[in-house]
Amino acid sequence: MTAHGARAVERCRILADVPFSETPGSLFRFWLGPAYQRTLTQVAQWMEEAGLTTRLDAAGSLIGRYEGLTPGAPALMIGSHLDTVRNGGAFDGNLGVMLGIELVSALNEEGTRLPFAIEVMGFGDEEGSRFAAPMICSRAMAGLIESVPEGMTDASGVTVAEAMIRYGLDPAGLSEAARRPDELIAYIEPHIEQGPAIESADGEIGVVTAIAAQTRQRVTVTGQSDHAGTTPMTMRQDALTAAAEMILAVERNGASGGATQVATVGQIDVTPNTSNVIPGEVRFSLDMRAETNEARDAMADAIRTDLRAIADRRGLGIAFDTPQYLPAAACAPALVDGLARAVTSVTGRPAQRLLSGAGHDAMAMVDLCPMGMLFIRSPGGLSHHPDETVRVGDVDLAHRALLAFVKEFQS
Repeated sequence: MTAHGARAVERCRILADVPFSETPGSLFRFWLGPAYQRTLTQVAQWMEEAGLTTRLDAAGSLIGRYEGLTPGAPALMIGSHLDTVRNGGAFDGNLGVMLGIELVSALNEEGTRLPFAIEVMGFGDEEGSRFAAPMICSRAMAGLIESVPEGMTDASGVTVAEAMIRYGLDPAGLSEAARRPDELIAYIEPHIEQGPAIESADGEIGVVTAIAAQTRQRVTVTGQSDHAGTTPMTMRQDALTAAAEMILAVERNGASGGATQVATVGQIDVTPNTSNVIPGEVRFSLDMRAETNEARDAMADAIRTDLRAIADRRGLGIAFDTPQYLPAAACAPALVDGLARAVTSVTGRPAQRLLSGAGHDAMAMVDLCPMGMLFIRSPGGLSHHPDETVRVGDVDLAHRALLAFVKEFQS
């Protein structure tokens, strides 16, 4: 075992503590916030110690570069994201950035330069924890968004443009974050699995073949607020009881496709949210994912049909808003095969290949360059939770596999 895996784990744990969180006692780090700025300062220091030069791009993401044999050569990019969900875990996203740093540290210690550069990427906004538009930074890099999203605010009423200005960025220059295809050879994202598949196969690391299609929607159910004590049960237009029935319909539809699709309601807002008033409006989130675009769309259509039927039967209004719609993203076969060979070289076993149900920055980067992903076992399958963890031995295997991959990749 090398020291690199242990150091990657230790640094993730450091970033999960004060002062790298917005909330004392738990981890929450959002794009362009004070904790995010402190995190970038610390991670940039680690990058420079490893031998990388650092810069911020126009979207506020952190990029470290380790030149190849020829300065200015196209780069193999390795990394993930540095933001977190609210009350999140230490390793989601952050571990991929730390593994990129440790890869360069190992190459630098050996005095090895490759025919291509290595860039280590720390994206700023994968989770969408601040604004309801995940992957702003990677989508900007891939040229998928050329201007700042409008009409979107955070919990404090701050717009995306205002947040960028407060951070010292120019909203009008967001398109400058876009990279040219000839600048990057490929994008590799090491990431915790966030599920139980690797552990159930008694493995340590695995290779992703594709990322599932997904869509996030916001559903608004409109009824009539009224007195809880004087309005007969048969005369109510209760938005909350309707939403409860709708959520069960979401669960039923999500379960109808077996293991290849899921549907989740994870957030709900009730108005007026008072104990003695019948709820007049309910807004809830709707997250739908499936192995293919077609399966995702079929499930989404079925859910919307069922929800409209419930609203009609109860005499309520219903509206759908779709802030995110992401197609399935296939990993490049050559990268899958190369990562699989690297995994076998360090584990002595055929590499497990698996679908990612979670979304990742790699979904956006596939529009810019070939992409691949390396998964690290998630003990208990737990993620987006304070108890999210990894095993040091697994992380060290991932480090060694990445090192083997880039050394083979040069040929």
